[in-house]
Amino acid sequence: MRNRIAMYNGNKLKLGLFGANCSSGRSMTTVPERWLADWDSCEAMAELADKVGIDFILPIGRWKGYRGATDYQGDTLETVTWACGLLARTKRISVFATVHAPLVHPVFAAKQFVTADLVGRGRFGLNVVIGWNGAEFDMFGVQQRDHDARYRYGQEWIDAIKRMWGPEEEFDLDGEFLKLRGVRLKPKPYGGTRPMIMNAGVSGTGRAYALRNCDALFTAERLETLEQAARGVAEVKAAARAIGREIGVYTVGEVVCRPTRAQAEEYYRYWTEEAADWEAVDYMLRMKGERREADPARYDRLRKALVHGQSGFPMIGSPDDVAASLVGISAAGFDGIGFSFVNYLAELPFFAQEVLPRLVKLGVREPNPDAP
Repeated sequence: MRNRIAMYNGNKLKLGLFGANCSSGRSMTTVPERWLADWDSCEAMAELADKVGIDFILPIGRWKGYRGATDYQGDTLETVTWACGLLARTKRISVFATVHAPLVHPVFAAKQFVTADLVGRGRFGLNVVIGWNGAEFDMFGVQQRDHDARYRYGQEWIDAIKRMWGPEEEFDLDGEFLKLRGVRLKPKPYGGTRPMIMNAGVSGTGRAYALRNCDALFTAERLETLEQAARGVAEVKAAARAIGREIGVYTVGEVVCRPTRAQAEEYYRYWTEEAADWEAVDYMLRMKGERREADPARYDRLRKALVHGQSGFPMIGSPDDVAASLVGISAAGFDGIGFSFVNYLAELPFFAQEVLPRLVKLGVREPNPDAP
């Protein structure tokens, strides 16, 4: 794995753009400048991110929007073909696909992933998800399994994928869910290795799945302090070592960076309060079974958490403030962070110009070889 050209570089804290394949990204807001996720913008964003030294791009697996005034995440680009297009237009950056294991047959999926990996010459990554959104499963006519059965299926699925990527010429798989005969896959992934695999399991079962099968775990909890986060990271890494594995731990966040802290905080307040898409927020909460009448205080807390990035670390302020937040995340033990902007293409240039050089000086990033 260390021979793959991306994601194993000298950057102590890997930086990625998260959610840009979905309209509005991860910002539940009605502001006119919100991200639309059209192809031209995605392509330009990826080319810019590649040039300034961003390490990865991570999409969201989404098939159906959350309604509201903006139909939040209603326009989405399918992630494997999206990754192929972006990999063909870039040179260094890793591009992940986020794939629902129960919705894509593993033989088809393994071939897709190899194709994307060859397009990117070893820069493709897989974010495997087991799925929770019943309305999306209904679109496919697929019955959602109970929680533990989902992960038993997911285990068979990833086992099949890895075997197809491996050296076997042909094999059978006789599992609880998958009955595969005479399976062959050629060509193999780029360079005799395999794509990096991520997962964001939250439950005990999900976390165990990631520890067994993945190279990186995404943790998306919104924690009160970095001290809490550091304890969680240490626990995950210790649990991986206990079963003879090493795993990277990544988190997520939202960036609003402006020349001054006051400007950033005012814009953040505006799009998360005055211009929030509260209809979409309430719709998502209903999908998750939350009702205001059950616990009004809890409901309001969840509402405020969902509107700005849904999870992880909000990083709001001047370039110094945002750089300090990222250094703190690195110091907590995280290996990387996938973050979003209200508008990725419009806001990335300022971030690259002002924040990235600060991170180099602060010791968590290497100089960008393409920098002037």
